[in-house]
Amino acid sequence: MSFSIIADSCCDLTPEMRADPVFRSIPLTIRVGGKDYIDDQSLDTSLLIYAMDQSAGPSSSSCPSPGDYLEAFRQAEGDIYVVTLSALLSGSHNSAWQAKQMFLEEQPDRNVHVFNSCSASAGEVLLAQKVYQLAKSGVPFSQVAAQGEQAVKDSNTLFVLENLDNLKKNGRLTKVQAMLTGALRIKLIMGSTPEGEICKRGQAMSIKQALSKLVDIMAADPRHKGKVLFIAQCLCPDRAQQLWELARKSCQFTDVVITATRGLSSYYANSGGVIAAY
Repeated sequence: MSFSIIADSCCDLTPEMRADPVFRSIPLTIRVGGKDYIDDQSLDTSLLIYAMDQSAGPSSSSCPSPGDYLEAFRQAEGDIYVVTLSALLSGSHNSAWQAKQMFLEEQPDRNVHVFNSCSASAGEVLLAQKVYQLAKSGVPFSQVAAQGEQAVKDSNTLFVLENLDNLKKNGRLTKVQAMLTGALRIKLIMGSTPEGEICKRGQAMSIKQALSKLVDIMAADPRHKGKVLFIAQCLCPDRAQQLWELARKSCQFTDVVITATRGLSSYYANSGGVIAAY
């Protein structure tokens, strides 16, 4: 049976996934310095980051509307699986859910499942790849949905950022964290809670130490064994490779998928940020 996977643009699809017609990306919009940047294939991530660096004031992002998702559903073939970033971080999930209700009123015989990834970036890619493998192998729709939801519960996302300015500007760090990281140049190891909120997992005095501690956290988590590690990097492919080399020595991953962040993930990760999910 044919199927389609629709994800918001915080899902940093690999080039191979973007080339596959099964996948479709619904862009978020990022507003910096009074200008809107549409997070689609034409967006130059380096120019977006430059604009953020030059802007002293707060910026913002806006999620796709229900209408954006509805139009994508109308064009999709077969069963439809939707992957959104954490419902606690964005309205994207709610927009997709509303679109599902409208679409099923039009076409009640279609199958649509909306996943709340409880994550972002690499965590969404992990889920999208899992759904793809299941659906491609002929697993029935209801089982793909159930196994995908279990994959969300079994996954974990961690990240280390070189620059925390945008998290500070947009209130993603507490006042104490913002003060400490700014004054002491501390590198925070952050992660996601099971519900999809951002939480602190550790800290270090350098990126090298932070990457090492991130790997220690993964190695201590039995859930990682036998899985593929997904890494999204923002303009730092060498750092992503360094993280993988460290993980190969201490962890029991079977493989790695490294991808580049797009606009929304780059907006928060900033240059030098790496996000890992398994």
